[in-house]
Amino acid sequence: MLLERSELPPLDTVSHLCGLQAQEPQEPFTGLWSRLRGFQPGALSDLLTGRQVVRTHLMRRTVHLVTAADVLAWRARHNAMLRQRVLGVYRRELAGVDLDELAAAGRDVLADGEPRSMAQLARAVADRWPEPGTRPLGEMLVAGVLSMVQLPPRGVWRQKAGVRNALVSSWLGREIDPLPMEDSSDPVGQELVRRYLAAYGPAATADVRAWSGLAGLPGAVAALRGELVTFRDERGRELLDLPDAPRPDPETPAPVRFLPAFDNAILGYDDRTRIIDDADRGLSVAGSRVVLVDGRVAATWDVEPGTESAKGAEDTVVVTPLRALSRSERAEVAEEGEELAAFLSDGESARVRVTASP
Repeated sequence: MLLERSELPPLDTVSHLCGLQAQEPQEPFTGLWSRLRGFQPGALSDLLTGRQVVRTHLMRRTVHLVTAADVLAWRARHNAMLRQRVLGVYRRELAGVDLDELAAAGRDVLADGEPRSMAQLARAVADRWPEPGTRPLGEMLVAGVLSMVQLPPRGVWRQKAGVRNALVSSWLGREIDPLPMEDSSDPVGQELVRRYLAAYGPAATADVRAWSGLAGLPGAVAALRGELVTFRDERGRELLDLPDAPRPDPETPAPVRFLPAFDNAILGYDDRTRIIDDADRGLSVAGSRVVLVDGRVAATWDVEPGTESAKGAEDTVVVTPLRALSRSERAEVAEEGEELAAFLSDGESARVRVTASP
């Protein structure tokens, strides 16, 4: 959705993108602004407060903004991966903790329906497991053994708020969907692969694994092969795609787009060289916001706070090129940067500065 802004409603867009990575609460607004024509940030805030989208740990154990329908359908398929990723950080601290008992204790604490911070939840069970410390217990509870969401006003437009967690079942009024009985074809995994390819294909199975954090989904891919088309990339890797997915001509011009931190257009691939040079790959995991020029990362951007004056504080979008930009490229970057500045400031500023090329 980066070649041309779409008319899709925000809810359908979040669904199409398989969610937006959202550990930085305000970043999804820029991700949608870059993809939707006339996007109004209040529409996404309303989806959060109206419980149609939620903030939750899911793909790669990172916080994602996903639709309520998707967290209900997908969470159980991610459970084992989420537990293992928390254990990968705190295996020694949690060595003596029965995770099923920890989950039950956490549910007992949350049975009153009151949201809690991670620290509050961990302290409530720490008398039973005093050795690990509150951080390991808390992370396992909110990101591993319990299906939880982060409640508004966290993630609402232009609001700052701490994290308050509640069970998915409490917030949405429904338990997550159980995994089907043992089925080597992995029906939930099949849906994940289809949805991923619809948004990000053509892609290799390694890309699906990098995006989801799941181990390649081999059963799902095997079951789907009859309905997919295949290609080879320049390295000879097999790429999979849906037969009717859009595959623009390589010469299609791509307009300048400003992406938020951790956008899945970059992080959602094992081979990120399709969009970012190897020399700049570290930017994708460092939380840098990037600018696409002709479909590739060519600059970073940030917001420089303005100083107070009689007109108020006017923030400036500052663009730092990673390579030499032509005069026309700089002009297009500046023009799109002005639009972004106006969006981020609710129309109060259109200030942009493109620094010298390296």
